[in-house]
Amino acid sequence: MVVLTVAALLLGGLAWLVHWRAMADGLWIAGTLVAVVPSLAWVVAALRRRRAGVDLLAVLALIGTLLVHEYIAGVLIAVMLATGRALDATATRRASHDLRALLEHAPRFARCRIGDTMTVIPLADVVAEDLLFVGPGEVVPVDGRVEGAVAVLDESVLTGESLQVERAIGEPVRSGVVNAGSGFELRASANAEQSTYAGIVRLAEQAGAESAPIVRLADRYAAWFLPLALLMSGVAWLAGGSAVRAVAVLVVATPCPLLLAAPVAIVSGLSRASRQGVVIRSGGALENLGHATTLVMDKTGTLTMGRPVVVDILAVPGHDATEVLRLAASVDQMSPHVLAETIVTEAATRNLELSVPTEVVEQPGRGVTATLDHRTVAVGKLAQECAGSGWVRAAVNRAALDSAAIAWVSVDDVPVGAVLLRDPLRRNAPRTVRRLRAAGLNRLVMLTGDRAAPAREVGAVLGLDEVCADQSPADKVTAVRAERVRAVTVMVGDGVNDAPALAAATVGVAMGARGATASSEAADIVLTTDRLDRLADAMDIARWSRHLAVQSAVAGMALSLVAMVVAALGWLPPAAGALLQEGIDVAVILNALRALRGNPSVGMDLSGDTVHLLRRFAGEHDQLRDTLTLLRDAADRLAARPDKSALDALQRASTFLTEQLLPHEHAEEAELYPALAEPLGGTEATATMSRTHAEIQRLTDRIGTHTALAEVAGSVQPDQVDDLLACLYGLYALLHLHFLQEEENYFTLADDEPAVRPQLDGRQPVRQ
Repeated sequence: MVVLTVAALLLGGLAWLVHWRAMADGLWIAGTLVAVVPSLAWVVAALRRRRAGVDLLAVLALIGTLLVHEYIAGVLIAVMLATGRALDATATRRASHDLRALLEHAPRFARCRIGDTMTVIPLADVVAEDLLFVGPGEVVPVDGRVEGAVAVLDESVLTGESLQVERAIGEPVRSGVVNAGSGFELRASANAEQSTYAGIVRLAEQAGAESAPIVRLADRYAAWFLPLALLMSGVAWLAGGSAVRAVAVLVVATPCPLLLAAPVAIVSGLSRASRQGVVIRSGGALENLGHATTLVMDKTGTLTMGRPVVVDILAVPGHDATEVLRLAASVDQMSPHVLAETIVTEAATRNLELSVPTEVVEQPGRGVTATLDHRTVAVGKLAQECAGSGWVRAAVNRAALDSAAIAWVSVDDVPVGAVLLRDPLRRNAPRTVRRLRAAGLNRLVMLTGDRAAPAREVGAVLGLDEVCADQSPADKVTAVRAERVRAVTVMVGDGVNDAPALAAATVGVAMGARGATASSEAADIVLTTDRLDRLADAMDIARWSRHLAVQSAVAGMALSLVAMVVAALGWLPPAAGALLQEGIDVAVILNALRALRGNPSVGMDLSGDTVHLLRRFAGEHDQLRDTLTLLRDAADRLAARPDKSALDALQRASTFLTEQLLPHEHAEEAELYPALAEPLGGTEATATMSRTHAEIQRLTDRIGTHTALAEVAGSVQPDQVDDLLACLYGLYALLHLHFLQEEENYFTLADDEPAVRPQLDGRQPVRQ
C-alpha cells in the first residue's frame, strides 16, 4: 500500500509538471482508491466491534476529495494513511501467542510394552493401564504411576523447582516432566487428552483468548476528535454553502498525527528497549507496560538463579571441608546429574585438582560410587545404618534450616562430610525489587510451585507484598486474573508452568535468556539478558515513549484544529490543506523520534577503573565467604570443649582474620569506597559500610587478644569462653550481613560482565 500510493503521488506529480493533467488526475485517483478499499474494510471491522477509530475520518476525507475533485489532496492523505498503517504493523509484526513451544515440547509418541514386545504408538492411542517405558532424557508422555524402579525426574518444567526429585514405585508422575535418571516403566493413569500437560496447553490457550484486545492510542483520542471534525465540517458546509470547504476541513482534520506520531514513538521505544535486552512484541504491550502498577513473579529462575549452587560444605571433625569437596567432585565428574555438575563446577571455581576415579557405578536415586586412591568414595544418599549419628543429625538439621539439599560424601562407607546445595537468590534481586518499585510498581506478588518455607524466606528478604507457594499452573492463572481485575498487571516467569499465567496477565514477561521456552512464546515481552531489572528499564522507556506519543498526538491535533478553523472560513483549499497537514506530520514525527533517546537512563555511569574495582572485590568476596566457616567452626569447638583442638581452630580463625579478611576490608575502605563516592552521590552512601568495617576491626582485635592470652596459657581459659563465643558468632553473622549488603548495594552495579575471581595467594585472577 505504501509503495502504490507513493508511486501514484510521484508519477502523478511528474505528469502534472509536463502538463499531462488528465494523466496526473488519473494517477492520483488511483492512489486514493488504493487507500480507500482497505480503509473501508478496516472501518467495517471496527464498527462490528462497536468501535469507531481514526480510520473512519480518513475514509471520509478520501471519499470527500474524490467527490470535490481535489485529487492531489486525496493521494497525499492516502500516503499518510498507508505510512501510519505500515508503522503500526511493524510494531506488532512479532506478536506470537500461538503457544508453539508448548506444542513442540509435548511428546507425540510413546513406547508401550505389550508382553515382551516394545511398540512405538501415537500418543493419542495411549489409554489408562497401558505400560509405557520412559527413556533417559525423555518427556513423560501421560500421567501415570512408577513401576519397576525408582524414577529420578526434573519437574522444573511444571513446578519451577530446580532440584530433581525421586518418585518411588507406585508414586504418581505427571506428564511434561523430564526423566533425569535411568529409564523406568510407567503405568498410565490417563490418556494424553486428560493428562496434566495437555491441561496446561488448554489453560494457556483459554487465558490468551480471554485477554482483552488492545485499544490503540490513536483510537482513544479519535473517540472525541472524530465527532468534533465531523461537526466542524458540517458547519462549514452549511455556513459557506460549499462542499469544498467541508472537504478542506476533513483533509486538515485527517488524524495523521495520530496515525503517524503514536506508531513512530512506539516503534522507537520498541527499538530502544531491544537494545537493552528487552524484546517487546507489540506496541500495545509497550503502552500497557507504561502504566502497570502490579507485578506478579515466579520464584525459580526469576528471583533465584534457577539452578542449584553449593552453599556450604560440612566436614566431620578431623576432616577438611576442602578435601570433602575435592573427593565429591572427583567422583561426580563422571556423573551427568545436575547436582554432580554443580559440585564439579564449584571445585573448578576453587581450582581444586581432581583425581581420576575408577570403577565408577551410578545408581539412579542413590548416587555415584567410585574408587579413589584405593578407597571407595560415595557421593549421594547416606546408607541407612549411618543415619543415626549425632553429626549426621546436626547436618540434616542445618540443611533443613537452610532449605538445602544434601549430597553426602562417604569414604569406605563412613561419612566424612556433606555438600549443601540450594537455588540461591540472585545477587541483584533486592536492588531489582527497589528499582521496580521506583519504576511505578506498587504491588509485588510472588507465585511459586515451590514449598512454603523457601518461598517465605525469599519474600521476607525482598519485602514482597504477598507470597503464594505450592501453586499449580491453574492456581497461578486464578491469582493473575484476580490481580488483573484490580490493576494493570505484569506477570514474569520462565517455565512451561508459567505460560498460562503469562497469557492471562495484562502483560506477560518471560525470562528468555536460557533459550526459547513456552513462556517466551506465550509472553508479550522477553528479557534476553536474564536480568529482571531490565524490566524496570523497559517501564521507563515505555512511559517516555507513551509520553512522546501523547505529546505529539495532542500537539498535532491542536495544530489541525487551528487549520480546521481556517479551512472552515474558506481560507485554506483542500490541496493546500493537505500540504499543511504534511508539515504538521513532519513536526510531530520528529518529536516522536525522541523516543530513540532522551529521558530514561539505564544503569549508572561508572568509570572503567571503578568497574574493575567492583569486580575485583566481588571476586574476593567469593573467596572469603568460603573461609568464613573457620569462625563458626572455632566457636562450635569452643562451645563443645575448650581443649587443644579448640585452640587450634581459634588460631586458624585469628590468622584468617588478620592475614586475609582485614587486608580486604582495608583495601575496600581505601580504594573502592572513594571511587564509589561520586557516582553514588557522596561519601554518605558508604558511611554505614565504613562503620561496619570499624566494628569488624574491633571484634577482630578482641579475638586476637583472646588468642594471644590462650596461647600463653596453653589453652582457652574458662573466663574467656563466653566472650569469645559472643565475638566469634557475632563476627560470623556480621560478616555475612556485611557481604550481602556490599554485594547488593555496590557489586551489582558491575553485573553486566563476568566477575573476576582473584586468587588471594597472589596468583593472577581468572575469569569465569
